[in-house]
Formats: sequence, structure tokens, C-alpha cells
Amino acid sequence: MGVAGAVAGLGAAGIGAAVGIRHLAVGRVRLRPDPDSAEPFGTLRGRPMTVTAGDGVPLHVEIDGPDDAALTVVFCHGYTLNQDSWHYQRRDLAARTAGGDRIRMVFWDQRSHGRSGRGDLAHATVEQTGSDLYEVLRATVRRGSPVVLAGHSMGGMSIMALAEEHPELFEGGRGGRGALCRVVGVMLVNTSGGDLAEMTLGLPLALMKIVRPIAPSALRGLGRQAKMVDRARGLGADVAFVLTRRMAFADKHVSPTVVDFLEQMIRATPIDVIAEFYPALMGHDKAAALKTVGRVPVLVLTGGRDRLTPAEHGRRIAEALPDAELVEVDEAGHVLPLEYPGVVTGSLRRLVDRVLPGLEERGA
Repeated sequence: MGVAGAVAGLGAAGIGAAVGIRHLAVGRVRLRPDPDSAEPFGTLRGRPMTVTAGDGVPLHVEIDGPDDAALTVVFCHGYTLNQDSWHYQRRDLAARTAGGDRIRMVFWDQRSHGRSGRGDLAHATVEQTGSDLYEVLRATVRRGSPVVLAGHSMGGMSIMALAEEHPELFEGGRGGRGALCRVVGVMLVNTSGGDLAEMTLGLPLALMKIVRPIAPSALRGLGRQAKMVDRARGLGADVAFVLTRRMAFADKHVSPTVVDFLEQMIRATPIDVIAEFYPALMGHDKAAALKTVGRVPVLVLTGGRDRLTPAEHGRRIAEALPDAELVEVDEAGHVLPLEYPGVVTGSLRRLVDRVLPGLEERGA
């Protein structure tokens, strides 16, 4: 059960399902100065609304900024996380973007994550999350208005799924011809266009050859024991903290408060939800959709020591896109929005500043 529990979280932004020693290894970490100790993680809130997905699942959405802003930025979070994983970007983007009132931000919780409702097992797919994103856009963006999409990990895959299903949205500044909205820019962070089954999670290849075939069945077994496993996860926050720090982050000086925040988000995601989405992520293949995404300016951000979506996956995405900028942070892991928030916020600000002038000239 312990090994299977570790496997469950490996597919996320860390090992959130591990059980059982924070005070031993963590005590030494907490002796260091922690500039983020007073950061109000998980408390930043926007104007709430509920968007109903195509199959009836209620999606929790929050909006920051004026409704008449020139540009809307929609944030899509990753597997086992929620919209609060964009904490620093939510806090800093408007303030650091020239004329902060020119943008509004939309945050949403993917189905079965955060405050959104639970979906059926059959709909725990990347295609469904792309459809959900379409419904969020339909409910929050005025028809024909410009949008920048930002996706981390599974959130980036959701954007690719949207592009595959609704290529008409990715016409950029070319008018959109009455489309729901006009995607004018995309930021993809720690994500992949496919072939995730090849990842080693930083483990020896020989060990991964043993682990990989049993992971799906182990997760299904854990999902069937959801109540028991989730109780164990709550009791075992110490090991979860240590493993999350090891698997999700590369910077050895990362704030323990940040690690704690990430681990709590992962632990709040029920084990059966982790089990339901895992096969879809491993089978994800949206490389063909990149041609559509590439119609607009794209920023690709990768972590040089990302164990979950290795930097090579980001490089492949950038190589497939004619107008992409690749930003690789050598000493970063899988959660750039939390580990190197300034890089992510600054990159997104550059993308916004790149597309906004043209929109304002056209009065869009």
C-alpha cells in the first residue's frame, strides 16, 4: 500500500498519496529563514461564479479585474491541484503589467478538483477538460473578445484539447469571424504534447520498467479503497511533505511554506480522482493540435530538472511552433508557477505586453 500510494502521487505535481515523518527531516528545513512564511496562500479570491459543463458538472470559476478590460487571461491548473496554484501570478500580474486595469483574469478549478463538482469516470479525460475550458470561455468572455490562455501541466493539455476541438478560436488577430472568442496568445508551463509513458520520474530506468506496468492497476486498487487511503494520507503528511519537496521542486532552498502549500493541494484531491485521470494523462497525445496553437504567439516554459514532464517535452513543443519562445529554467522542477513565480509572471507579462498594443490599436 505504501509503494502504491507513492505511485499515486508521482503522476501529480509530487507524491501526494504517500503516507506516514515531517518532523524529522522537515525540522531542519524549518530552521532556515522562510520569506514566504507569512504569504496568504489559498486566500486570494475573486468574484465567484458557477459554469455548468456539457455533462452537467458544476465548475467553480473566479474572476479578477474589470469586465471592460481590453484582454482576458484564463488560467488552467494542473493535475491534483486547483486554481490557487497560480497564487503568485494572481497576486502580481495586474500590478506588474503596465496599466493593470487593462486585463482581467479568470481562474477555474478543473472538474473533480478544488471547488468544482465531481465528474464521471468516463469523463476523466483530457478531451473533456478541453470541452470544460470551452464552456468557461463561453461563460466568462464576451463574444469575439481577445483571450490569452495559460496552462500548467494538465492545464496545458486542456488548452491543446481545446485547440483540437475548436481550431476556429485560434485565429489570433485575424478577426475570428464571429467565433466565441479570439485566442491571441498561449503560455504552456511544465507540460507535454504526449509520450508521457516514457518518463522515468528521475528513477533508474530498470526500476521504472517495473513500476510503469503496475501503476495503473495500483491506482485503481487505491481508488477502490478511497476512504481508507485518504485517511492514511491525512495521517502521513510528513512523508508526503518530504517526497513532494523531492519530486516537485529542484531548488534545494525552496520555501518549506510553499512545499507545504503544494502538498496540501495534492492531499485535498481524492485518491479516486487521481486514479481516474492517471490513464488519460499517460495516454495523452495532442501533438497534432500544436499546429493550431501555433497560429498565435506562444510561450513555452520548462524546468531543467522536471521529473514529471521533462524539459525535452517542452523543447519538442517549441520546435513544433513557428512563433514560440522557449524559456528553460535549469534548476527548476515541475511547479514553475510556485518555484520560480517571477519567471512565470514576467514571461506572461511579456506575452500580454506583446499582444495588447495591437488589440488597443484596433479597439478590440
